[in-house]
Amino acid sequence: MKLFVTGGSGFVGGHFIERAVAAGHHVRAMARTAAAADVVRSYGAEAVVASLDDVSEGHVRGSDAVIHAAAHVSEWGTREQFWHGNVTGTERMLEAARAGGVRRFIHVGTEAALFVGADLLRIDESQPYPTRHRYLYSETKAVAEQRVLAANAPGFLTVSIRPRLVWGPRDTSVLPALARMAAQGSFAWVGGGVKLTSTTHVENLAQALLLALTRGSGAYFVVDDGQRSIRSVLSAFAAATGVELPARSIPAAAARLLARIVEGSFRLFRVRRAPPMTRFAIDMLSSEVTLDDSKARRELGYQPTVSFDEGLARLAVHSAVTA
Repeated sequence: MKLFVTGGSGFVGGHFIERAVAAGHHVRAMARTAAAADVVRSYGAEAVVASLDDVSEGHVRGSDAVIHAAAHVSEWGTREQFWHGNVTGTERMLEAARAGGVRRFIHVGTEAALFVGADLLRIDESQPYPTRHRYLYSETKAVAEQRVLAANAPGFLTVSIRPRLVWGPRDTSVLPALARMAAQGSFAWVGGGVKLTSTTHVENLAQALLLALTRGSGAYFVVDDGQRSIRSVLSAFAAATGVELPARSIPAAAARLLARIVEGSFRLFRVRRAPPMTRFAIDMLSSEVTLDDSKARRELGYQPTVSFDEGLARLAVHSAVTA
């Protein structure tokens, strides 16, 4: 198949390109800069100089499917930044894909679109969107996904693949944050890290995206086998990358209150840099978020191709090679 990928120079998009090329697909990837073009070429894609601000039907014409992995992924930012990166960018990509005759649009979603700071226990796709959101990232990813699913029509099928806590080699979010906080001495567990979480290895996510090229429509959770405590997950990630995390812990209620005070102060005084702790991060670390991916297994034929232990071994090898 002929594929067009956004976010191809990023963590998820890059791994998808590699898997898609290995499977025999021809991949063209959006690249905003010369550096991004070099990256997507290194993964095996043809670079297309464009951005979500100027993408047009001409960029995607001839493609069988669009895989939209680009997003504003951050704990901190303005409403304009989140809305522009997640909602407006998705709308423009949908418009270009429809006008360009693309027949399938696959969106990289997130369970965070349903998160409002409370536990999500073994939820499936019947879980409704919140009536009110508490975090800009969650709100804008929810709106973007709703736009994608609403666009589904004969001849233009849309899918949203929802992972949880994506991890693996070349991660630019969780692993660097752990290393930075450990080095600064600022890391602490929230509520002991006892809450359970689902995870999604990046190769398992890439596999689900490949399956969605020919199967399914609607939203699908995709996760690794089993659920683990946040403490066991992050400790395993840290150990695989040579990072030692301290044992100290902050009570969840105290951490949540402190995050609100800190974040509120940064917004009040219009501090542009991200605060040392955010409501979104603390609330995620002190909530159980476990997902049921039965629908993806049933309708997409999804099965994790990388076990949690195998993923850790690969992460350790990658860390050793790149150290």
